[in-house]
Amino acid sequence: MKVLVVDDDKLVCVSLKTILEADPEISVIGTGNNGKQAIELYRRLEPDILLIDIRMDTMTGLEAGEVLLKQYPNARILYLTTFLDDAYIIKALKIGAKGYLLKQNFESIVPALKAVYMGQSVFGDEISTKLPELLHGTASAVFSNYDLTDREIELLVQISEGLNNREISESMHLSEGTVRNYISVLLEKLHLRDRTQLAVFYYKNR
Repeated sequence: MKVLVVDDDKLVCVSLKTILEADPEISVIGTGNNGKQAIELYRRLEPDILLIDIRMDTMTGLEAGEVLLKQYPNARILYLTTFLDDAYIIKALKIGAKGYLLKQNFESIVPALKAVYMGQSVFGDEISTKLPELLHGTASAVFSNYDLTDREIELLVQISEGLNNREISESMHLSEGTVRNYISVLLEKLHLRDRTQLAVFYYKNR
């Protein structure tokens, strides 16, 4: 697994390189100190994963991640920061980052990298507990323009996650008939044809 490490603290870069390369499956192929360097190094080195800080001079990690993910939609970017900031977490999710960890949980970095390499998304315990509220709040703000109720937004999220009517009915404690009715109302409100279009709508607008 080839990892690119970017952090504005050069000592942190050295420490991370030492920690990561203690695992025989990981090779740190480069280090950088700001978002601009992250973009340049990513393009040149083509790492499997970019492990990057958020607050940095010249260009932040979030700005760099947004640029890279537009050019490389399948890029695996894992944020490693000291900041448990709602706005940062929401932005990381919105641009398509694969994870968000706090530096103080250094023992979880290697397992997180391996999980991301295998295609999973990883968020530290502190972040995971905030996600439901953050995602709901973000979705409510975005979809308020479409006159959707909280229930309809919740249903839209579940459809986008691939749940069928039975699974949605169990999750939302509704009958399958009520779920079908909700879906019909959603389709009419949003002028869409089917649940696939609902899922696409959700991901384009979240």
